[in-house]
Formats: sequence, C-alpha cells, structure tokens
Amino acid sequence: MLVSAAPLHPERVRAVVIGAGVAGLATAIRLAAGGLQVTLLERHAHTGGKIRTLPSAAGPVDAGPTVLTMRHVFDDLFDCAGEKLEDHVTLIRQDILARHFWPDGSSLDLYADAGKSADAIADFAGARAADDFRRFNNRTAQLFHAFDAPMMQAPAPRLTDLVPHVLRQPALIRAMAPLSTLKSALARQFSDPRLAQLFGRYATYVGGAPHLSPAILSLIWQAEAAGVWVVEGGMHRLAGALTKLARAQGVEIVTEAHVARIGLTGGRASSVHLENGTSLAADAVVYAGDPRALATGSLGADLTHIAPQTLKLPRSFSARVHSFAAVSAGRDLAHHNVFFAADPQSEFTDLAAGRIPADPTLYLCAEDRGQQTQPPAMERFEIISNAPAASDTSDPTDLDQWHHQIIHRLTSSGVTFSPTPDTTTITTPQTFARMFPDSLGALYGQTPHGMTAALKRPTARTPVPGLWLAGGGTHPGAGVPMATLSARHAAGAILRDLTLTSTSHPTVMPGGMSTA
Repeated sequence: MLVSAAPLHPERVRAVVIGAGVAGLATAIRLAAGGLQVTLLERHAHTGGKIRTLPSAAGPVDAGPTVLTMRHVFDDLFDCAGEKLEDHVTLIRQDILARHFWPDGSSLDLYADAGKSADAIADFAGARAADDFRRFNNRTAQLFHAFDAPMMQAPAPRLTDLVPHVLRQPALIRAMAPLSTLKSALARQFSDPRLAQLFGRYATYVGGAPHLSPAILSLIWQAEAAGVWVVEGGMHRLAGALTKLARAQGVEIVTEAHVARIGLTGGRASSVHLENGTSLAADAVVYAGDPRALATGSLGADLTHIAPQTLKLPRSFSARVHSFAAVSAGRDLAHHNVFFAADPQSEFTDLAAGRIPADPTLYLCAEDRGQQTQPPAMERFEIISNAPAASDTSDPTDLDQWHHQIIHRLTSSGVTFSPTPDTTTITTPQTFARMFPDSLGALYGQTPHGMTAALKRPTARTPVPGLWLAGGGTHPGAGVPMATLSARHAAGAILRDLTLTSTSHPTVMPGGMSTA
C-alpha cells in the first residue's frame, strides 16, 4: 500500500478524491496546488485507472490509451503546479497520425500536416476526394473552435446558452448538420466511401456508432489533426509522472483502498468510509469514478439522486483488448494502424444489438513504433476491437473462437506475430466491469448517441454540498484529455465554492489558509 506520511493539518481544508485515474490524479494535483490537504484513494494496487499495463516479454505493455492529444490540457495541468510537462515525460510528435488498411489492398496514411494528408488522399482516391477532405477539414475546424469555449471549456454547458451562440454564427448550423447522423453527413461529404468509413470511426473514440451519433462528432477529427504525441516508453509513463507530481504537491495516495460509502452530515458530504473500517473526515469529496456508482447506491443510499440519467441512458461501447509482445512480420506498421472491415455498417449493427461484431474493424497499436528509434525485434502491441458493454461480469465463453478470428483477420491483412498471442492477453468488457464498479464495462460512460447527448452528462457540481464529480463519465466526456479537463472543472468549482463565507464552513483564502 502506497501511503505518504504527511500529517494532518487542521488549519487546512481537507479534500478526499476517490479514484486515481487521470481525472482523480489531475483533480488532486490542482487541489493541492490550491492549498488544500488532499488524500487520493484508489481501489487498485496501481494508479492510472484505464491507463494500465500488462506484463510481457518486452516489458510493460499498455492496455489502455496509447497516445496523447490536446497537449495544451496537460501543459496547463503541470503549469498549475509550477512544473513543465516536458520535464516529466518525453513526448514525440507523430508525423503520421494513423495508417489505414482496407480489405481490397488499398492503404492511406493521414498526417499531422493537412496538406500532406490532402496529397495522400489525392494519390489514394483522386483529386475530388482530396477536395472533399479539404472541405471536411475546414468544416470540422470551424466546429471545433466554435464549441471549444462554450462546450468543452465551460463547467456546465446549457442548451439555452448554446442556441444563441449558434444563432449568432449562422454558418455553424450548416456545419453542424443538426438533423443528420455522422454516417449520413459523411456520406454526403465524401465521394469515396472509404473516406466516409475512415472518418466515421471517430465516433468510436467516445464509444458510439456513426449511424446513431450526431454529425457534430466529426469535430473529434480535429483533436488528432491538432497533434498526436507518443509518450516515450508508453502512456503509463504519463500516469507515473502524474502520480509523482501529486506526491510532490503533498497529496497522500492510498492504494488498495476500497470505499464503502460517502458519509453525509446535515445533508453535506463530510466523510469517506473504507471497507476496512477506516473513516476519513473531509471538507470536500470528489468522486472520480463512473458516476453511475452513485446512482445505483453503491456509495450510499443517500446519494442515489446524483446522476440518475446514468441508470436510464444506454451505455457506451466497450472493447476487447489484446496486449502482448511479439516479433511481427509483413506490413510496414506505423504507431497507429487501422484495419477496416469490408462492410462498414455490419460492425455497428452488431454492437447496437449488443453482439460481439462478426467482422470488426481492428485498431493495432505498434507501441514501439513512432519513437524516433529503431523498434526492438520483440515489440509491444495492443489490438482493440469494439464490443458492447457487459450486462454481467461472467467471463465470455467465445474467446478462443473470437481470438482465432482476429488473428486470422490480421494474417489475411498481411500482419503476423511470433509467438502468436493467446487469450490470456485479452481484457474483455467483463474484466472492465469488474475493475470499474457499476460501469457495466462501458469505457466511455453514457452513449454519445443523440443530438443532445453531450448535454446529458453529469457535471462537476452535484446536488449534495461538499461532493463533486470528475472523470470520463462526466462533462466534457471520455478520453484522457477530456477526463483531465473534467478535473479542472471540478477543482475550479471546489476552490470557488470554498471561498464563499458560510456559517458552517470556513472561508478558504488563496494558498489554502482558513479564516475560521
């Protein structure tokens, strides 16, 4: 158990953060930098949450997120603690964003430079397709910049604020295509169906299907277009750096700490109780896990009115994830590689029906590529295949057959591995469900389906005074940058709320000193 020896200081406001994923770590760092005494609780033996590894013959292999986007979010986080991101991890910007393969033998690289991407698309599908891409890139850039401040950067976006924002910029309405799904909008925007299939896959970045997700999700492309960075050594190095930074800020990190409930006093969150009988008093409690756990009553019957929509709305998709080391042969791989299915719709029809796709698109991360050095003979790989969320936590019975199918698909696509990975390298939605309680194995919280889905996520503030939320299941959504942004929203709300004079709570001044 990793526990710091920092003593309690009664003159400082005490915050307890539950969950040491990237959102919990980032929230703890920001609160500690703001002068609060912070304890960070994690049920697992390691920090990082979904940024996790499995052992392999080539060393720890990432079994979660594989690259960093929206770097400015992390620069801002380290800056709030008086540090620089580049002093803690080595980031390598990728020239090739992703390498894409189709069953007909065609392939396409997309680049960090939009001009290079347009040229590559012209070679791939002709001048008209390149023009389609340029228009798409301009349209999604317009959407991304238009909605960054009022949506992603806003702690609690509201439809009543967004409607006037859109009406002041009429061109946005056409760019948003509010009556279209992502699939139908892309079909109009691209004359080559392979490009519509490619850009439709960005719906899966938030656990959705193109034919059910709103067209505005096309702006996710801009998160990659603005830059993709590989963390030298793997994404788990980022989690390690955040853990180290939190400790340097004085955060007490307790692992293998199973939270039984959050205690209330006079209707206000005032304590956190562990299954081992330990109780921690708190002036502020942050829950950085899946908010559905509050709605189910897993953390106390008095909290079931928090995030009730998480019980009613469908869950996002999950994934089956291979994480292994092997010697590869065949295709020249980039860091990010996508092997598309022949039928772009069948996968999402299966997923929407709760079935494991019969013919999925496969994402293959060659983790030791894109690091500006020659990859070792024995490389680390991660294969991600979309899967429905788990309705129960029982281990699936089809893994042997499914595993054979996936390896055969890659072999047919020209990629072989030696030794061939086995089923022990697979993380399933059922595994995720056991690791992250009440998530049902969904990796992205609520479904992104529907025009107003983004406005239905829980926000940092809850109806319970003294209790705030952070994480990929809250606003602004899933993914490492978004979860890190949620931490900024939560910490900002706490530091603002605790500066309000109250007869039942001391006023906190800059630096964390109490006036009481």
